[in-house]
Amino acid sequence: MPKMEFKAESKRLLEMMVNSIYSQKEIFLREIISNASDAIDKMYYKALTDDAINFDQDNFYIKVTSNKDDRTLTITDTGIGMTKDELEENLGTIAKSGSLAFKNENEMKDDHDIIGQFGVGFYSSFMVAEKVTVVTKAYGSDEAYRWESDGVEGYTIEPCEKAEIGTTITIYLKENEEEENYDEFLEESRLKNIIKKYSDFIRYPIKMDVTVHEPKEDDSEETVETIEEQTVNSMVPIWRKNKSELTDEDYENFYQEKRYGFDKPLKHIHINVDGTIRYNAILFIPETIPFDYYSKEFEKGLELYSSGVLIMDKCSDLLPDYFGFVKGMVDSEDLSLNISREILQQDRQLKAISKNIKNKIKNELKSLLKNEREKYEKFYESFGRQLKYGVYSDFGQNKGDLQDLLMFYSSTEKKLVTLEEYVSRMPEEQKYIYYATGDSYDRIEKLPQTELVADNGYEILYFTEDVDEFAIKMLMSYQEKEFKSVSSGDLGLDSDDDKNEEETTEHKELFEEMKSVLGEKVKDVRVSKRLKSHPVCLTAEGEVTIEMEKVLQNMPENQHVKADKVLEINHSHDIFNSLKQAFENDKEKFNLYTNLLYNQALLIEGLPLEDPVAFTNDMSKIMN
Repeated sequence: MPKMEFKAESKRLLEMMVNSIYSQKEIFLREIISNASDAIDKMYYKALTDDAINFDQDNFYIKVTSNKDDRTLTITDTGIGMTKDELEENLGTIAKSGSLAFKNENEMKDDHDIIGQFGVGFYSSFMVAEKVTVVTKAYGSDEAYRWESDGVEGYTIEPCEKAEIGTTITIYLKENEEEENYDEFLEESRLKNIIKKYSDFIRYPIKMDVTVHEPKEDDSEETVETIEEQTVNSMVPIWRKNKSELTDEDYENFYQEKRYGFDKPLKHIHINVDGTIRYNAILFIPETIPFDYYSKEFEKGLELYSSGVLIMDKCSDLLPDYFGFVKGMVDSEDLSLNISREILQQDRQLKAISKNIKNKIKNELKSLLKNEREKYEKFYESFGRQLKYGVYSDFGQNKGDLQDLLMFYSSTEKKLVTLEEYVSRMPEEQKYIYYATGDSYDRIEKLPQTELVADNGYEILYFTEDVDEFAIKMLMSYQEKEFKSVSSGDLGLDSDDDKNEEETTEHKELFEEMKSVLGEKVKDVRVSKRLKSHPVCLTAEGEVTIEMEKVLQNMPENQHVKADKVLEINHSHDIFNSLKQAFENDKEKFNLYTNLLYNQALLIEGLPLEDPVAFTNDMSKIMN
């Protein structure tokens, strides 16, 4: 039988496809099974339009068989088969799609989906095969044909014997290479895993001869090994079932089966959209944070299916970063895929799906916050930081979506509260939403800067995470109420300003001398409006706060960024009298007191001492 050559462009495409189009060699099995499913779909469609055909679904299946002795993998389907002309057209010309032609010729409606639209999937088998044979018999034909090829050199077609309608593809695996183990595609467990991963939801049974270990009849612990034909795919995906048919346990089982996490999902979202872009989705909000969530190794994204066939393990475009913790899958018939069915050709459909998914997640979280507060707080403990990053990132463009989901610890409620709850409790005369930053709730509680705000009866939000203040700076306000740090220069409170001004004027030379002693360490030294029982504190002027400085100092590229610190002195405290006396009578003691007060303020803020040795020496001098 003379060998026919592929066309020149087909040769180039085959070489390129085998070497670069597909990212993983295991994809070949997905492609062959998808084509087999297409062939059965065509029979199903014929049965819908031809009363002479009795489509008994039990007679239609796909069978995968491995033979280790011959090193062959065989995929058989009971679909529509191919004529000699169709073999030449579909397999002789790469990128000639028989499925697409069938769909166009029969004017099939969109609800009769055909997966294979590019005609190249079959040739992915040459990534692992040194030779491929196709034996096929078409519906309505008495003749069968055998197509054979060893790759780019061409192919042969000859008549053969085949009793049943359908197609059998036999892949003769390549010899193992130093970095490639082709024998893995003969292993039962490996084949089952590939089928489960990519083709679990093909609508027809995918059968395999599976090894089963059964106990002997003599009640001994020994087992007997037998071979049993089993269906290894699920066939009916959970996302295509009616929600009313499913229980929480069904969703939890799906979560575990797909290995989305080792925890139980806190909430699931089942989406069925039948509009301009049709898709189904099942999304999960996990209960606990993955160990690698904030590492470079973590990949966000949802599984993406096209008509039940897995296209991408992690489609990151389906989720905004701030909802990157969501697990699950999306299945759509309306995606525009490239020839390898691994990459999307255009993102219009994906953007529409992504936008809808984002809104669904946001609304579900709002509902959880409103109706299941305990569950929401559990979620927030794990992923609240990510929502704050979402507010801060992209120049705050997502803050409108996320601000109502934020929670912070309240000084008065002694628990997490939302911004809406805070504002609803604000007295009429309160101008700002007050917050304080620190390493822990207990530490913030003891900050000198909180005294005046707390004594006015105003609630303070405690910020303990490095991202908190950055997020709030981006948020700027909530319900027209600006955020104000308790360390800000102007707290917007009624205080004895005249008395403070008199003290500042009266002791102007003292404060100027303190500033001279401290040099560039502080921008100013002044009488405090906020201190009541504490002698001293640090505040900041400008956009960079002291807490921001601490965060930025941990980043090598930002170590030069510093807050403009102001040392505030409590003029009502006994230590101020000692300071005045030293200023008037003992310059050395005055300098000692100044440095000690500054270092005391640093320690209160949790900032490192610039010279611990000098500080201990100063303490020793005081004790002498």
